[in-house]
Amino acid sequence: MARMIFPNLPVSDLGKATEFYTGLGFAKEPRFSSEECSAITVAENITVMLLEKGMYEGFLGEGGTAHLNSNAKEVLNCLSCDSREEVDDLVARAEASGGSVYLPAKEQMPGMYGASVADPDGHVWELLWMSPQAIKDVAAQNTGQETAQA
Repeated sequence: MARMIFPNLPVSDLGKATEFYTGLGFAKEPRFSSEECSAITVAENITVMLLEKGMYEGFLGEGGTAHLNSNAKEVLNCLSCDSREEVDDLVARAEASGGSVYLPAKEQMPGMYGASVADPDGHVWELLWMSPQAIKDVAAQNTGQETAQA
């Protein structure tokens, strides 16, 4: 079986959170959803689990609590995009679906364009497009090799 990732996010309003993620164009997976959680398929091997606070806290160790709607951030989720236009489209969808812009879109480095959005509970998603040449350049820089410019 292929390795999969299931980010588990506590939410204060399951309906509102589900509308946000489906508004981005992702699908709710009914087989793994219930009255307390929504499974949102982002990609073949990525399913975001939106869990009501009580259900989320049931997975934590003794004394653990859900971290909702705070300026403190423990995790930044990053989702790759196929183009600059997809970054901009997802930002617009996020705003239209009850989220907000956390960091506006910008060219972070040559060939790297991204923005960050926050869902209704303050979970931040970085949206990043990298040109094929930027990917080669970063890999070469990190391994000490040079690449030919395309």
